[in-house]
Amino acid sequence: MKRGVFVGGILLCAVAAALVPAFKADFEDIAGPSGLTVKNVYGGLERKDYILETTGNGVAIFDYDGDGRNDIFIPNGTRLNETGPQPAELPQLYHNEGNGRFKNVAAQAGFKQTGWAQGVCVGDYDNDGHPDLLVTYYGHNILYRNRGDGTFEDVTEKARLPVTGIRFGSGCSFVDYDRDGYLDLFIANYVDLDLNTTPHPGQGDYCVWKGIPVMCGPRGLPKAHNVLYHNNGDGTFTDVSEKAGILKPGGRYGLGVVAADFGNDGWPDIYVACDMTPSLLYHNLHNGTFEERGTEAGVAFNYDGALQAGMGIAVADYDGDGLLDIAKTNFSGDLTSLYHNDDGKFFTDVSRESGLRMRQLLGWGVAFVDVDDDGWRDLVIANGHVYPEVEGKQLGDTYLQPTVLYHNLGNGKFQDVTNDAGPAFQVPRPARGVAVGDLDGDGRPEIVIVNMNAYPSLLKNRGPEGHYLNVTLTGTKSNRSAIGARVIVTAGNRKMIDEVMSGGGFYSQNSFTLHFGLGPLTEVENVEIRWPSGLVQTLGKSLIDKTLTVTEPGRESSFRKNGK
Repeated sequence: MKRGVFVGGILLCAVAAALVPAFKADFEDIAGPSGLTVKNVYGGLERKDYILETTGNGVAIFDYDGDGRNDIFIPNGTRLNETGPQPAELPQLYHNEGNGRFKNVAAQAGFKQTGWAQGVCVGDYDNDGHPDLLVTYYGHNILYRNRGDGTFEDVTEKARLPVTGIRFGSGCSFVDYDRDGYLDLFIANYVDLDLNTTPHPGQGDYCVWKGIPVMCGPRGLPKAHNVLYHNNGDGTFTDVSEKAGILKPGGRYGLGVVAADFGNDGWPDIYVACDMTPSLLYHNLHNGTFEERGTEAGVAFNYDGALQAGMGIAVADYDGDGLLDIAKTNFSGDLTSLYHNDDGKFFTDVSRESGLRMRQLLGWGVAFVDVDDDGWRDLVIANGHVYPEVEGKQLGDTYLQPTVLYHNLGNGKFQDVTNDAGPAFQVPRPARGVAVGDLDGDGRPEIVIVNMNAYPSLLKNRGPEGHYLNVTLTGTKSNRSAIGARVIVTAGNRKMIDEVMSGGGFYSQNSFTLHFGLGPLTEVENVEIRWPSGLVQTLGKSLIDKTLTVTEPGRESSFRKNGK
């Protein structure tokens, strides 16, 4: 199979491998020995009375203290009507000690807020060189500014973000939508939830599932609206949701969010996975506004035009044609959606043709990651049911569910290799968020999974792998996090692309370091970087099995120079 498209005068094409070697992997869950030893707390254990108790948490992988080692942040939830000893409900900030161990330093770092945290996204919103965090909440979201000394401060009110009222914040993404060098902020909202007026299990049309009384929603509950905040360049934000066209589609049950350049025009678009309402694709019109065209583009429904309960999102050029595609997880009984980007404007749902066969699983976190470094991005899907009440009911569904691995065959198709991927993929989990990134310094990404009311998982591949090249970027004229930067690696007869993104997975944040598997190749012919500022940088040949650390050439803004 060959596909190709011209982008900026360059033909990007994928040539399917003539021979696909047998897949080999040996994933082990090393969370406990690594020090990830705090249980997640989220809602009831054996029953959940409200939808608030079901969504769970995401996870972020990022280097918060600049020591060159990726750390892990996991928000946390709480419980309703808790009796007896209260569980520890603080978030976890696991500092990478550099010896294969992590230490939870959340309290010392300033993370002392408890409540119904949801997701997390990372971005250096003030361009001071230290990555900041936005944590979404049921209540009001919190913007944590990284002080650069190992601690964070809550600057939500100072940044003029809402600190009153109640919203059910869900997925989020830092995105420089107007390319002015400052990261703006997009936040999805799930349900306009009032616990005082929400029916109890069994009390409404949407409060029974397969004959079991369960929590109500989202259908039957008020829809919520997404929000776009513009970065004013002085540490504050302004709500531009209406002016930018974000509110025009009306209410949705929004969950996962990712921002990426789907149109290959150099401007970031925004995709929102929605639960039982049409998913959204906000196309960037380059003038500070967006046009929502999810239905027209083919990414709002499934292949039959049916509504789906969309959860998590992963974005990658899985078939090597130079265009970013979308994977979306869905409710039990549905396929994982795989939307092939046909031409930058329209997508085709190729879930069935690609081999993402139906399993009786409920998907949440999802990530494209080349687990064997053969040059093709594989697909990891974390699963777990929303209703603990299904356990033992013989309904064909279980609460704990396996994490699934699909191997990319390099010809547009995937093969389910879960049973051949090692012991970590044989354990059922109550999974939610997923993030990927190199956590042990060997240059290859690990997989972190948040498990509801259980310990997190850290999946390490002990199996054989090919060569690789990593690229870490720092912006100057562009935003310091380089979010929105596109990297094109030329190796052998292929051009591989990736982009620095904020958000994705389910409520989660992958490492900003881009990882390119090279298989048996021993030379990279060229590395090209297309910065959000518009600058195109060509690096030429590169050695393999290393990390390129690249700073954008050019002058820094006065805002950065003054350190404001």
